[in-house]
Amino acid sequence: MRVAAVQMRSGTDPTANVVSFTELVTEAADAGARYVQTPEMTGLVQKDRKALTATVGAQEDDPLLAAAGDLARTHRIWLHVGSTPILRGDGKVANRAALFAPDGTLAATYDKIHMFDVDLPNGESWRESAIYAPGDRFVVADIEGIGLGLAICYDLRFPALFADQARAGASVLTVPAAFTRQTGEAHWHVLLRARAIENGAFVIAAAQGGTHEDGRETYGHSLIVDPWGAIIAEKADDTSGVIVADIDPSASAAARGRIPNLANVRPYAQDRRQQDAAQ
Repeated sequence: MRVAAVQMRSGTDPTANVVSFTELVTEAADAGARYVQTPEMTGLVQKDRKALTATVGAQEDDPLLAAAGDLARTHRIWLHVGSTPILRGDGKVANRAALFAPDGTLAATYDKIHMFDVDLPNGESWRESAIYAPGDRFVVADIEGIGLGLAICYDLRFPALFADQARAGASVLTVPAAFTRQTGEAHWHVLLRARAIENGAFVIAAAQGGTHEDGRETYGHSLIVDPWGAIIAEKADDTSGVIVADIDPSASAAARGRIPNLANVRPYAQDRRQQDAAQ
């Protein structure tokens, strides 16, 4: 299957984001991609809580998701909106991924589980939980016989999630993201390659990149990684664009056969002793 990762620089205007999204997804489809992934917060990058909650609506009213269904049907592709903010029925906001089938129907959704609540060395402070309600379940979708694990950005730092997806049948793992420039420069490549190696799986990670209208800076460098940890496609900067690669799910089975760590997991107990007792 030919797959694509779309790199964007989404802003605070949802209408403008839909236009950019449409152009880039069309470019990916024209390049022959059967599966196309866009970044976290494709439809809106807005860190001001009041402005964000005043803008977002329910899933059935979201203009980006409506456009995504139309694009999937027009181009006959699997279109994975990495995430966009969605107003839930309880009045809270979800950071939600949406996967559309080639007939335009919504095949799966996933709400980001792990909230980015951190204080970075450069003074950046983020409290995602102040705006978003976390999800509580992982998702593995089937795309033409390929198990696709859904995750979003900060989920990348929780390897157990990806191991659970792999054991549930995922041979392709996804990490659409809006990684900060600081953390991206330090950890983006090594963490994505680690998740691929640990699980013997392809990893596709579409990213936001550049300086956004709300003032944040994101790292870009969208990647596609093979099950042995080799980078097979990269958007090696923070500008908008598309990368493509051809993937063969049998490569995942081969990698897991060579190093069957998923099958070799053993239970173990904790033995924590005081230092003086150990002596």
